[in-house]
Amino acid sequence: QVQLVESGGGLVQAGNSLRLSCAASGRTFSRYAMGWFRQAPGKDREFVAGIGVGGVATYYGDSVKGRFTISRDNAKNMVYLQMNSLKPEDTAVYYCAADTSTRLRVGSNADYWGQGTQVIVSS
Repeated sequence: QVQLVESGGGLVQAGNSLRLSCAASGRTFSRYAMGWFRQAPGKDREFVAGIGVGGVATYYGDSVKGRFTISRDNAKNMVYLQMNSLKPEDTAVYYCAADTSTRLRVGSNADYWGQGTQVIVSS
């Protein structure tokens, strides 16, 4: 079992930055891929960013490339999402996900999810 708890969401003006955090507990954190997804009202869940076990391999959705950065600290069982140059279209609930079936890239069928943290970007 893996428990995930997100934090760091909130209301921010367009152009500003926000950093999301996800604390993991349970299974050995350094052995599985992690990622972030988001879901806006009335829209499907969207892949935002993913990171492999070593923290070197990272992946991003097209809409956030160049603006968002994912990182992990295996010593602290934490994964982060640094969001810069935020836009109103980034408004969504952001979910942390763990995929214990892979060490590389998390997918939408990840087996553990956090409860989500709301991000609202005002124009």
